[in-house]
Amino acid sequence: MKIILTQEVPGLGTPGDIVEVKDGYGRNYLLPQGLAISHTKGAEKQVATIKRARDAREIRDLDHAKEIKAQLEGLSVKLGARAGDGGRLFGSVTAGEVVVAVKAAGGPSLDRRRVELPSVIKSLGAYNVQVKLHPEVVAKFSVNVVPAAK
Repeated sequence: MKIILTQEVPGLGTPGDIVEVKDGYGRNYLLPQGLAISHTKGAEKQVATIKRARDAREIRDLDHAKEIKAQLEGLSVKLGARAGDGGRLFGSVTAGEVVVAVKAAGGPSLDRRRVELPSVIKSLGAYNVQVKLHPEVVAKFSVNVVPAAK
């Protein structure tokens, strides 16, 4: 099934891309969620408009992404989490919690879907986190997981 993406789908493409997907994935997930539209001749005209808007936005966003990268790399992020005696967390740290901690540390607002954790964070300590701000810009910073105040 050919579809046209209207929003970014990780591992599949960006808005305006024409992609071939399995029928069930397209019909049951992408189309109902509004992430894509069916591929037709009229929709191809929309693709050109979407791509022009994206190209104009990316040129602007590249500089903006570099500014955000500079902010993130100079940031000291501490994340409080409940932990047991051995330093093992009750649960794990999620990308959403990292985004909240960055905002609390005075950093910029981030999209949790762009945050890439190195692995599952289940203990106290310092971890390196990546944020994919732009196809050409990846910011790396450290998150220090500390015990939360009781």
